[in-house]
Amino acid sequence: MPKQSEFEITKGTLLIANVALQDPNFKRTVVLLCEHNEQGTFGLVLNRPLDLYLPDVLEEFDEWEAPLWLGGPVQTNTLHVLHTIGERIEGSIEVADGVFWGGDYEEIRELIRLKVLDKTNLKFFLGYSGWGAGQLEDEMQSGSWYLAKASQQVVFSEPHDKMWRRVLRAKGGDYAYIANFPEDPRLN
Repeated sequence: MPKQSEFEITKGTLLIANVALQDPNFKRTVVLLCEHNEQGTFGLVLNRPLDLYLPDVLEEFDEWEAPLWLGGPVQTNTLHVLHTIGERIEGSIEVADGVFWGGDYEEIRELIRLKVLDKTNLKFFLGYSGWGAGQLEDEMQSGSWYLAKASQQVVFSEPHDKMWRRVLRAKGGDYAYIANFPEDPRLN
């Protein structure tokens, strides 16, 4: 098992599901941690698109056919956003270098209308991934997750179905080997 000592659980960290993690909510996922403190952890799954588009849940965004992403299994009736222009959107929180979470939705809508924001620098999520105090640390101890530093390139990269493998390969060493494991080892 590769060592995790080079990274800490903190805002801006990527959680990469261990190849053995079979929980259907997190199997082969990459999760961006947006907040981590003594009360718990909040993150968004980056590589689970939904068969829904933004206008399906917000009519006022009807001018943009942006796909929605499943941020996680918690409160799937809530909407979250990641983008790259936090300096122009009030209320945005920088969670990784050049990656911002949240902000004023009216400002976001206007920047979409002006074509400043598009699917290369903006993602909307339904739901989120959450862990109570100490829960994620326990999952790390049991080996459920690998860690990596988040980047704008990873957060907004396509194709989403190759993200898990790409992030592991970028870590190198044993992680690159793990990235090649088949989804169902019985078919190997």
